[in-house]
Amino acid sequence: MSPPAINRSTELTEDQTTPAENTGADSTAPSAVATEAPLSETQAPAATETSEAQAEAPKKRQTRKSTAKKTRTVELTLTVTGTADGEWQADLLHQGKRVVQALPVAAAAVSKAAAELNSEISETIEGVINEARQQHEAKLAELEAEVERVRKALAELEG
Repeated sequence: MSPPAINRSTELTEDQTTPAENTGADSTAPSAVATEAPLSETQAPAATETSEAQAEAPKKRQTRKSTAKKTRTVELTLTVTGTADGEWQADLLHQGKRVVQALPVAAAAVSKAAAELNSEISETIEGVINEARQQHEAKLAELEAEVERVRKALAELEG
């Protein structure tokens, strides 16, 4: 019965010797120690990474489904329209069905809602409201001038 072969990886530097050299034996003679080429540093981690990737692959396939409640989304479409005269109205759609149509809305409520949503939206709506306000002020000044003319005409008739 022969002794079992020992597989061992050895690296020798210049000042290290093999067992055959220590005994003065011929270095070409077969030694009792079998040597294997050492694994380079790049080969060893690659083998480890491959085995880890293979171990992780089945885990990804076996993901559990969440038991958490799924968030239900609600689709609402609110359309607010305004005229140059400053009249505003709202339409509301819920899942494609019209819920409210042509509901009159105060300009102040539109302005306040726009300010809550976004500054860019608010600025645009405020511009439209300011333009309507200027038109109403011009109309008011014109009507006040008309009232003043009518009062003068009435005073001439009485007097």
